[in-house]
Amino acid sequence: MRERAEILSERGQSRALVVDDHPLFCDALTLTLQSIADFEEIRTAGTLEKALDIVAQGEPPDLVILDLNLPDVNGLDGLVRLRNAAPRAAIIIASSMADNRMISQALKAGADGFVPKHSQRSVFRRAFEAMARGEAFTPDGYIDPQRPGEDGPGDALERLATLTGQQARILSLICEGKLNKQIAYDLSIAETTVKAHVTAIMRKLGVHSRTQAVLIAQEAHFSRVLPNEGATP
Repeated sequence: MRERAEILSERGQSRALVVDDHPLFCDALTLTLQSIADFEEIRTAGTLEKALDIVAQGEPPDLVILDLNLPDVNGLDGLVRLRNAAPRAAIIIASSMADNRMISQALKAGADGFVPKHSQRSVFRRAFEAMARGEAFTPDGYIDPQRPGEDGPGDALERLATLTGQQARILSLICEGKLNKQIAYDLSIAETTVKAHVTAIMRKLGVHSRTQAVLIAQEAHFSRVLPNEGATP
């Protein structure tokens, strides 16, 4: 996060991206960002796919404000995909789903800050300033529901992004209830290879069974956290 903080602290040299399907909210956030810093460019996207296209073309954004509920994505999977696509960008989640558990999971899944939707402009300013100092931002009253030293789904969500392309596909098929033999057939690989991948998936997610892996994937709406067909396994 230190590198992202250095970029944000360079006023006048940052690019921002607002991802929300409500045009009025995009306009409001654009005005808010303009009042916070002298951004070189502020772009908007109404879908995750449009946001990913923007990130892939030209100069990637240094700051992203992301809604969790979009027409083509729902939940933390959009955050995971965007974090993978823009590893150097600071990401603020702006969502109406602002309970302690959701905030905790968003931070663990790659967000640098969380601002409840429709917060005052001053809250967004505080979030920007915190991230420019290299600090994660959480709203007033936030209490981390995860006790120190205790592993759980929140910790595993952070590891979803570490799966390889092939492991992501296999986890998706596991969520569909398919057995190793069926997965091997679908992906045209050996069943022993599937077993090896399943073992690696559970290790990365910090779970001990396929059922636990499925629960974590479903909680994060992992069905859309999939690489392109041409991605490297």
